[in-house]
This record gives sequence, structure tokens and C-alpha cells, in this order.
Amino acid sequence: MKIQLGFDIAQELHADHAGTDEVGRGPLAGDVVAAAVILDPAQEISGLADSKRLSARQRQSCYQQILEKARAHAIARASVAEIDSINIFKASLLAMHRAVQALQPQPEFVYVDGTHCPAWDYPSEAVVKGDARIAAIAAASILAKVCRDREMEELHDSFPEYGFDRHKGYPTAAHLKALKRHGPCPAHRRSYAPVAAVLEEVQLQLERV
Repeated sequence: MKIQLGFDIAQELHADHAGTDEVGRGPLAGDVVAAAVILDPAQEISGLADSKRLSARQRQSCYQQILEKARAHAIARASVAEIDSINIFKASLLAMHRAVQALQPQPEFVYVDGTHCPAWDYPSEAVVKGDARIAAIAAASILAKVCRDREMEELHDSFPEYGFDRHKGYPTAAHLKALKRHGPCPAHRRSYAPVAAVLEEVQLQLERV
């Protein structure tokens, strides 16, 4: 069965093929979140498209449809500590690996958004801009995006001074200003240059005392 994606992209669906994608490589704070989805060829998801091309309301609509209609779905993550330990590239692959492993049933083939596949035994293919080309990747991108945005809004409740509810941890001017003013919180990625620079400045100030 073919499903018509948003922006005139048609994708053949297979009941044993999964798509996986991650969200959160660029932010200065928070986990990197990945999702994996096996779509059901008999269940159409209206408006399915790359999460970056959808409004928040459209993503929420697709998110609910995916939960209700997908044959399988899973969400996983790599923590801030893991990002700082192994770097964001490896952490992103790790999060996608965990998401695919959590699928029930397990897929026979996996499409991975990007240029690299995780080190695993699944037959798979990395697809550049796969979230705009492969239906299952588009679905995974929506699950990961909605989940991570919600988590950053919850983080805002604990650390409102940074504005996580607005920028979701990305290095906006307002976020960088708040970071310099308040210093990093526990959710900030210490290995990222803007955060490391603030920590270095704090250390220099302590040494001057």
C-alpha cells in the first residue's frame, strides 16, 4: 500500500519495515530523544510529514494518530551525561539503537534518518533527509519531536530562568544570555562550547578570589 505524505511525497509501506529518527542534537541542554516506528499499511495517518515542516498543532494531531494506528512504536534517549561522555553523534546513534530495540514486534529492516546507521545486526539503510522521504522516519521524527518538546517544557518548570519552554534548549540569544547570567543547570551539556566557556569563566573567577 502507498501512503501519500505531506508535500506530495508518496512512500511504499511495509508491515515489517521501521523508521527511526532523533531530535535534539543541536540544543545546549536536555537529552537527545529518538523514536522508532513501524507503520501499519492498512491504517492511514493524515498529514504525515517531516516534523520540521509541521506546526505544533499538526504535529500533535499526527502524534496521536501514530500512537493509535502504528503497528509498533518506541521512544528512547541518550542522557546528558552520555552526550558529554561519548559525544552527540554517538549518543544520537545510541538513542536510535535503543528505540529500535524496544519495538515489539521487531522489524526486519530499518530506515535511519541521516548518513550513518548504528552498529547493529538489523538490515538497514541511512537516508539523507529521510524524514521528508520515508513515511516511517517521518512518523518517528514526529514522536521524538513532540516527546522532547514536552520534556523541555517540564524542565522549564524546574529552571524557568532559562526559557526552555520557548527555545527547547537551542542556543538562541536569550538562552545564551541566561546561561551567562545564571550559569549552567544540571540539564546543560558540559561538553558543548557555550556551556564549557561559561564554566571556564566561573572557574577563573573562583581562582581570582
